[in-house]
Amino acid sequence: MHIVSIALGGCLRSEPVSYGITEDTGGHITYILGEMRALARHPRVSQAEIVTRLFNEPHLGEVHVRAREEIAPGLAITRIDSGNRRYLAKEELRADRAAFVAALIAELRSRERLPDLIHAHFADAADVAAQVQRALGIPYIYTAHSLGLDKRETLEAPCAALEARISEEARAIGGAAAVIGSSRDECERQLVAYPTAEPAKIHRVVPGISLEPATAESLSGARNLIAPFLRDPSLPIVLAIARPVHKKNLDTLVQAFAGIEQPANLVILAGQRQASDAGEPEQVEVITQLLHLIDRHDLYGRVAYPKSHSSADVAGLYALAAKSRGVFVNPALIEPYGLTILEAAAHGLPVIATNVGGPLDTVSEIEHGLLIDPRNRSEIGGAIERLLSDRELWSRCAANGPRGAADLNWDRYAQGFVAIARDLSGTENARAARVGPGVTSLFVSDLDNTLTGCANGVERLRGFLEAHPDFAFVIATGRSVIEARRIVREWGIPEPAAWIASVGSEIYWSGSAGPVRDRAFPNLGQARWDAAAVEAVMAELPQLRPQPIYEQRDFKRSYFYADAADVEQVRVAMRKACLPVRLIASHGSLLDILPLGAGKAAAMNHVGAALGIEPGHIYAAGDSGNDEDMLTACENAIIVQNHSAEIARLTQRPNVYLATKAHGLGAVEGIEAHGERQTVARRTARSGARP
Repeated sequence: MHIVSIALGGCLRSEPVSYGITEDTGGHITYILGEMRALARHPRVSQAEIVTRLFNEPHLGEVHVRAREEIAPGLAITRIDSGNRRYLAKEELRADRAAFVAALIAELRSRERLPDLIHAHFADAADVAAQVQRALGIPYIYTAHSLGLDKRETLEAPCAALEARISEEARAIGGAAAVIGSSRDECERQLVAYPTAEPAKIHRVVPGISLEPATAESLSGARNLIAPFLRDPSLPIVLAIARPVHKKNLDTLVQAFAGIEQPANLVILAGQRQASDAGEPEQVEVITQLLHLIDRHDLYGRVAYPKSHSSADVAGLYALAAKSRGVFVNPALIEPYGLTILEAAAHGLPVIATNVGGPLDTVSEIEHGLLIDPRNRSEIGGAIERLLSDRELWSRCAANGPRGAADLNWDRYAQGFVAIARDLSGTENARAARVGPGVTSLFVSDLDNTLTGCANGVERLRGFLEAHPDFAFVIATGRSVIEARRIVREWGIPEPAAWIASVGSEIYWSGSAGPVRDRAFPNLGQARWDAAAVEAVMAELPQLRPQPIYEQRDFKRSYFYADAADVEQVRVAMRKACLPVRLIASHGSLLDILPLGAGKAAAMNHVGAALGIEPGHIYAAGDSGNDEDMLTACENAIIVQNHSAEIARLTQRPNVYLATKAHGLGAVEGIEAHGERQTVARRTARSGARP
C-alpha cells in the first residue's frame, strides 16, 4: 500500500524542525513525521510519502527548495512547485491552491503507479485531496487537527475568513472516506457538530509521542538556556511550550503566574524568533504582549523566555521541570489534542491543562494533572499553587504520567490507520454484517476486561466464532460506538454483528459502510424520557459531578458518584420527581441514568428478537456493575474470573456460570459450559430420567 500525507502549511521537513519559526509550524508536523515514519515501518505499507509545498526562503531553511527529501527507508518528502516560491502563511495559501493542485495532479499522472490513499491534514489539504480524487480516483482520509466551530466560540465578532474555513471543513468531513480524530472530545463532540458528519466514518486513532529522551547534556543545555533570566534557578519551574498565537492564551498564563504566592519560576518557550519585533504579525503581537505583562507585573528574574531552542533543550526542560517538582501548563483557549501534555506525562511532569478540547479526556484518562477553565485567571493560578504545594498530589500525578503515556506510540497508531485503510480498499471483509443463514445462537459480551486484557483470549474467541458460524457475536459496552470500535481495532477482536453501546442506550448494526444506528431502540413505550428533567433533578445534587459532555447521550445522562449513599439519594430524588428511569452504578464511581426501556438487558433482547434467536440460545458475558441487568436477565450468563467485587453476589444465581479463566478465555469457557449443561438436559429429557 502506498500512502500519501498532504499538508500545505508550515515548514515541513525532517527533524530537526524549528517549531514556532512561523505561525503554522506547529504540532501537526510532529504528528505527520511520527505517523509517516511508523507507516513506513508497517509491513503492509510499501511506500510512505509526505507531500507539501516547495518554497525558497533561505532564512527558513534551504531544504524547503528541494523537490525530494529522503527521510528513512520507504519514506520521503515530495515538494510540489506551484510556481510561487515564496513561503505562504495560512491566509495566503488559498490563492495558491489551484496552481498547487494542477502541479500535483501533473506530478501524479507522470508516475507509473498512483498512490492507493491520501491522508489530508487540515481542510485545505482535504480540498486538494478531493480534487485529486475527482481527477484520479484516489480516496482520502481527513484529519482536521484543529476545527473552526470551537474557535468561533472564542471570537467576539463574526469573522468571514473563519466562516469560510468552517464551510471548507464541512466539505472535507462530508467528502472523506474516513475521518480520524485524536481525542474523544474531537470525535464525539467537535466533528459530529458538523452537518456533513457521519458517525460511521469517524474513527479515533490515538497519536504516539515522538519523545527525545533527556540526557545529562540536554539537562545542562536547558539550565544554560534559562539561567540568564532567573534570579533563583533552583525554584520549581512552571513550564509552557506553545506557538506565539493568541489561541494559546500565554498572556493569561503570565497574569495568573503573577498572582501566585508560591515561589516558582515561569519558563515560556514561545516559538523561535530573531527578535521580539521580527516575524509574522500575530507572533510579534503575542510576544510584545508577553513582554508588556512581564514588565507590568515586575516579573523580571522570575520569567524566562528564550528566543530560540533545540529539541534537546525541550527534552531537557521537561526533565528539569520534573526534577524541580514543577508543573507543565497548557492554558490554550482551544486544544484539539495537546501532544505537549503527553510529552510532559512521559517525562513525569504533572500538567495543568485547558478543559476545552482533547485534554478533557487525555488528562482524565492518564490522571496526571488538573483541568482548568482557560479564561479563569484565578483558577489557573490556584491550580499551579495546588500542584506545587500538595506533595502527595504532585507525586501521584508524576507517577501516573509515564504509565499512561507508555502505550502511546506511533506503531500502534499505524496499526489502527492501516486497519481503517484496508477496510476502505475492500481488502478486508470485516465490515460485512456477520449475520448469515443458519444463525441460531447469540453471544453478547461486555468489552473492557471481559474481552480485553488477554491476547490469547481474543484468539480463543476468534477461533470459537470461526468454528461456530451458527453464533452471532455482539459487543455490549459502556463505551460509545466510536470508542468501542477503537478498542476492537486495537485488540484485533472480531467485528461484531451489532454494537450495544453507551451502557445499552444505543444499538448499531454492522454494515459495509460501518455501524448504522437502530432508531427503533430504545422502545420507550409508556415510560417517558425527559433528559432536561433528569438534569434539573441532578442539579439539586451537586456532589454528583457530570461526566464529560461526550458521555451525555440521547438516552443517557452520566455522573460521578462517591458512594452507595449517593446512588440511593439519586434514586429517591428521581422517584419524588416521578421520573421513571434506570440507574446503573459501576466501577465504584460511574452512574448512568437511562430510560426504563434501555440498558444492556433490553438491548440484548432487542437484538435477539431482531435475529429471531430464542432466549435459551442467548449467552452473555460480563465483569462489572454495568453488566448486571444483562447477566441477571440472560438464561446463559457468564461472569469471567477477573470480575469486579460489585457483581460477586451474582455468581450464586443458577443462570450464571463463574468461569475459572479470565477475559476472553473465560467467556468461551462459559459458552461451552452452558452448552454442555443444555446437552445433558436435553438427553435427560429424552430419556425421561429425573434430572
